[in-house]
Amino acid sequence: MTTTTIFAAVIIALIAAASPAHGLGGSATTVAVVYSTATVCGLVADEGNQQLHCWRDGHVTKISPGISFDYVAGGRDTFCAVTSGGFSLLCFNSSFAPKRLYNNNSVLLQDLTIGDDQICALTNGTRSVIRWRGERTTTSSQFPDQSHQFKSISSGIGFSCGVLANNNRVTCWGSNSTMASFIQSEFSNSSMSNIVVGGSHACGLNLTGFLICKGSNSSNLLPDGVDIHSNSAYEYSGLALGANHACAIRRSNGSVVCWGGDGEFASNVTAGISFESLVAGLNFTCGVTTSDFSIICWGPGWPSGFGAELQFPKVLPGPCVQSTCSECGIYPQSQILCHGSGNICRVCSVPISMPPNSSAESPLPSPTVTPTQSSPSRGLRKGLLAFAIVGSVGTFLGICTMIYCLWTGVCFGKKKIHNSVQPTITGSNANNGQTSNSNPPSRSSTIRRQGSRLMRRQRSGTSSKHTDRAEEFSFSDLAAATNNFSLENKIGAGGFGVVYRAKLWDGREVAIKRGETGSKTHKFQEKESAFDSELAFLSRLHHKHLVSLVGYCEDRDERLLVYEYMKNGALYDHLHDKNNVEKSSSLLNSWKMRIKTSLDAARGIEYLHNYAVPPIIHRDIKSSNILLDSNWTARVSDFGLSLMSPESDGDFRPMKAAGTVGYIDPEYYGLNVLTAKSDVYGLGVVLLELLTGKRAIFKSDENGGEPTMVADFAVPAIMAGEMGKILDPRVGPPDLNEAEALELVAYTALHCVKLEGKDRPTMSDVVASLERALTLCDDSHGSIFSGPISIGSE
Repeated sequence: MTTTTIFAAVIIALIAAASPAHGLGGSATTVAVVYSTATVCGLVADEGNQQLHCWRDGHVTKISPGISFDYVAGGRDTFCAVTSGGFSLLCFNSSFAPKRLYNNNSVLLQDLTIGDDQICALTNGTRSVIRWRGERTTTSSQFPDQSHQFKSISSGIGFSCGVLANNNRVTCWGSNSTMASFIQSEFSNSSMSNIVVGGSHACGLNLTGFLICKGSNSSNLLPDGVDIHSNSAYEYSGLALGANHACAIRRSNGSVVCWGGDGEFASNVTAGISFESLVAGLNFTCGVTTSDFSIICWGPGWPSGFGAELQFPKVLPGPCVQSTCSECGIYPQSQILCHGSGNICRVCSVPISMPPNSSAESPLPSPTVTPTQSSPSRGLRKGLLAFAIVGSVGTFLGICTMIYCLWTGVCFGKKKIHNSVQPTITGSNANNGQTSNSNPPSRSSTIRRQGSRLMRRQRSGTSSKHTDRAEEFSFSDLAAATNNFSLENKIGAGGFGVVYRAKLWDGREVAIKRGETGSKTHKFQEKESAFDSELAFLSRLHHKHLVSLVGYCEDRDERLLVYEYMKNGALYDHLHDKNNVEKSSSLLNSWKMRIKTSLDAARGIEYLHNYAVPPIIHRDIKSSNILLDSNWTARVSDFGLSLMSPESDGDFRPMKAAGTVGYIDPEYYGLNVLTAKSDVYGLGVVLLELLTGKRAIFKSDENGGEPTMVADFAVPAIMAGEMGKILDPRVGPPDLNEAEALELVAYTALHCVKLEGKDRPTMSDVVASLERALTLCDDSHGSIFSGPISIGSE
């Protein structure tokens, strides 16, 4: 073995959610380590989606917050993760920069393992191996082809091994052909359920449930030549191998035992602690605890000494999979941990069909190990199961009560959904075909609980406080500029009034929004409130992604606002108006331009949330309120419904929910609680419009059909990895770079339209994801690795 290979160890783990038929399974795990930098990554629980966080030097970083993952694995200087649904594989370098190695909507990935110079995964269903590797010093005949089906795979230093499904035999391959052949020959007489590979050794369960280890005997890994480490069948439920050590979880109580490594892995850090899963680095091991799903790392190679508990969010004890877990049942608290996005399957205490004892491979005495204290895991699990049953009943009753409140209206009083004031360049139907008194769709009534951040209402002051920041016009001047508000100058209409294109006396092109005239007191009060809000906000807000206010007019009952003219109109028109969408020359008929437009809008909203003083909640984010200037730069418009955030947190319950049907935050509508995440929801709907070309609410059939929300149409396809079925056909199929970018946009949108605000990203997170997506459109697909691994699939 070369010096580089000796010092480049593999990280392989078997987790508690592995194959239930064998107790242990492949290498698919929710925790991984990058041993060159002592980086620990895990899939976080209770997030509403499986977000990936990484710990390094005491700091925790969110990795690609807009993407949900199922499995993660790590190696020497990189880690990779399979996206939820299994259709894509992303890998990250030491700077956490992502690169996609694989994307296929029809051939999905399941298990994942990383070694020194190889990344391997099994396909879902066929269980064949797909490999990405850097060193190509061996012939392809030494590697398994698509005809080989595997029960499990694992990678070591320069080699990988797997258990064939048809005969339960171990086969090994890789650039280190000598070690691969040696390990394969060592297991030639063993029928195995699974295999886990370390530096120069491998361990696994045979068909009778006993642990067998083969390979190098360095560091007392196999003391006195004993290579079977079980006192009883199915003694262990988890296993991790490093360069020259191994650790396992006792099935009876969750305690950890370690051997090899010259005895340096017996640790007081793990005493009395029950573990759910293990993962090993070069010369340290990390585990997920049963009690609170925290991460503990220990071993002579751990940077802070011999061991420590990481300051890390709660980690999933196993992958959240789309399965009923019929073989061995669902893990307690599974629905809570997965937040309803799948189940964690329990590990079978014994195999489904226990094979007869085999005299050929009987148990031998176990090596000297230091077991940790027993923990009452069985009693705990029964208690948790009872707690989950009681909690489920309570949750059901709570949902019934909430539905009753929403149906009768007794909880929150009368709510009204109406269109906002729209300085948009739209057709006369500025409501997008949606009436203000429409009942909310099903997503709007599916609310689980209040959001985490509540704010009290705070309206802006009167417009007179801001007249020094905006130009005041006379009514006669604006009437003259619009040819006395003639129909030929009308370019849009909304709840506040009508929008006209005009040219001022000095030659400036502007858009003039005139409030509806009439004597009804209620209508006048709404117009006055919207007028005051827009004037108050826009007179002090200046950002390249917000529509600029030129001036205003107050003349008796007349209320007019003057904006700079947006030459290229509203995003809604380019997506949905037949007069525009049929023009194939539209600049919006490119995926890159659509992503840029969404990023522009997100930056404008981010400015409102994070940089305006005090922060502002728009309350009516929609495609008709995103305008395009002469340079095709998107700008957010219409602040008639906007509210300022309070100086301190508290209940923020406006008198009535306001917004536009199809875009309004269902949590805001259902619970009357408004937060900045309400704007995130609206932008999520806009992102889905850009991806699909569908309206926020559309008819399922051109000749009629049931009204369908774009979120209900798009989200299931995104989660299933079937994006190709929902992409707007007018734009054309994306190229390789664009496909990766659209995938990121889709996952961002998916999380933006989560039903609960706490599960949605912040607007800064959305901006970061869209910036990355726009960059991907121009990226070349070179290697992301600093080491010998390259991105070539075989």
